[in-house]
Amino acid sequence: MPLSTDTSLKTLLGASFTAPSGWSPVSTNNMWVFTAPEADACLALVDTQDAFAADAVARAWREHRPDANRPLRLAMPLTQRNGWDERYIYQYETSPNEAVVCHAVAHRLGNDWTIAITDASRTTFDKRSAAFQLILESLRARGYQRETFTGRKARELDNERIGLLKDFVRFAMQLFHIPGVGLSLIDSGDVVFEGGFGVRTLGAPEAVDAHTLFLCASNTKALTTLLLARLVDENNLRWEQPVTEVYPQFRLGDAETTRQVLIRHLVSASIGLPRQDLEFIFNFGAATPTSCLGSLAAMKPTSSFGEIYQYSNFLAAAGGYVAAFALDREKEIGAAYDGAMRTMLFEPLGMAETTFDFPRAMRGNFASPHGDDVDGNICRGSMDINYSIVPLRPAGGMWTSAHDLSKYLQMELSLGVLPDGGTLISAENVLERRKGRVQVSEGTRYGMGLMINTQYGIPIVHHGGSMFGYKSDMIFLPDHGVGAVVLTNSDSGSYLYGLFLRRLLEVLFNGNSEATKQAQVVAAQHAAFTAKRRERFRVPPDAAEVRELAPHYTSATLGSLRIRTDANTTIFDFSDWRSAVASRKNDDGTLSFFLIDPATFGTEFVVGERNGKRALLVRGGQHEYSFIEL
Repeated sequence: MPLSTDTSLKTLLGASFTAPSGWSPVSTNNMWVFTAPEADACLALVDTQDAFAADAVARAWREHRPDANRPLRLAMPLTQRNGWDERYIYQYETSPNEAVVCHAVAHRLGNDWTIAITDASRTTFDKRSAAFQLILESLRARGYQRETFTGRKARELDNERIGLLKDFVRFAMQLFHIPGVGLSLIDSGDVVFEGGFGVRTLGAPEAVDAHTLFLCASNTKALTTLLLARLVDENNLRWEQPVTEVYPQFRLGDAETTRQVLIRHLVSASIGLPRQDLEFIFNFGAATPTSCLGSLAAMKPTSSFGEIYQYSNFLAAAGGYVAAFALDREKEIGAAYDGAMRTMLFEPLGMAETTFDFPRAMRGNFASPHGDDVDGNICRGSMDINYSIVPLRPAGGMWTSAHDLSKYLQMELSLGVLPDGGTLISAENVLERRKGRVQVSEGTRYGMGLMINTQYGIPIVHHGGSMFGYKSDMIFLPDHGVGAVVLTNSDSGSYLYGLFLRRLLEVLFNGNSEATKQAQVVAAQHAAFTAKRRERFRVPPDAAEVRELAPHYTSATLGSLRIRTDANTTIFDFSDWRSAVASRKNDDGTLSFFLIDPATFGTEFVVGERNGKRALLVRGGQHEYSFIEL
């Protein structure tokens, strides 16, 4: 029988956790198994008493699935958290056509182990990620009391504490090989530090400063929802207004869902539409804002309306464009959006450096993108692939600086009031965007383009941003007048997301000292994973493997792919951008090619066949796409 609500439970040995609503539990003496509604994914919690993690994990698999015999790919230590003495993750080899996720996390307290086994179809794992996170993040050792900052007064960000945060940024940059970081800090509503660290481009001397522009990616969404809030203030829109009432052409791939979508739903990740990012990343050359809105008509929800968190860049972009259309029905919606953001937000906020104009941004003080190469070395990446966000720019196309984004955070902390005392947005509608509407993980819910985290007993509002070679984070503590902006020019900047927040809380509230150790463990994990993955890559691919490929493929959804060879390098060319590839023989005998250029790294193409023709299959989230030979 499925659980009717999120339910607090315990394992035999006393570990506590929260089980998700809608999942079906089965309990034996020392094991809980929770099965997702789709029945093709489960998470098992098994208690054992063994001397070593490997023995405990092996015993847990025998208890859960005696027939399972997957080769171990990698075992790595995790950080100590939630009262556990030790934690390890065990990752197993899977072949791409299985489309499964399989790993185990071992937790030790004294002589007791609790093993969490994830055994799931990739589609359901992607769809139900919030439920998996709820169980795993809530799993606490017997007797552990979570650290809380409830009722504590934040300590002043004076020179000493600012120095501690700057030192942590420098430490993380060295550990994760991040070329440059833009940073700003706000205390009591005032900017107490803004500046930069490192360089804009590897191999060049120009330093990052407070005014260096970075592509802030999904941190654009919070500004897009602010535009919606201003239009609600001015009675141009209503949060509860049907989208089709404003933009009659709006369609999703399900008529009933289309009818239910209100303005607020476009930016709240709650209507059941899955992430389909490959559809704009691979095929953006001829895309326009209008065509991107039109493509929603082919996108079908995969969960019930309002049931679970599912993040959609297409829907978030629609939020910005529908707002623009409500303001000016005659102008092209991309230009209308750009103009509205400039005149209604950037100019009154004093964000003079912020822009959606890529050429303008890259003419001056801007940071170049970087990422790892196939051997794990940080290198400059191409900008070409980042132009994919231009047609969907309300979801992630904003260039900004630490200096400018601080002005936005100051407005959030003042509940819509500008430095001159004028009101940009009403407090009511600023706060409407911070109402958590759908669960992301334990203690975290998604509002409108903002995450609301309450796991430490205080509200923390934040959001991350990710484009190719750029990672960003912005954080504010509304009850304490504190905020921070972190902008990076490297894919490895993603490791700063949670780590900087943790360090900030330690400095503000004299919290347990965890961030530095966490960073060291994460860096070791990254290095181990990179080395293990490299063992199975063939670079360059074997010439005989490449000869089996067709010279030209096409996908109705993802566009064109040509295979080129330049000296010993095999290149996958998607017209608007391209990458060198490595090959890998999979355990099931199939052959895969992987993109390996910095800032494009990781996408896998599996050699196959469709309708008697050669094909390359690529999977993204809950969808599979086929490139078919021409």
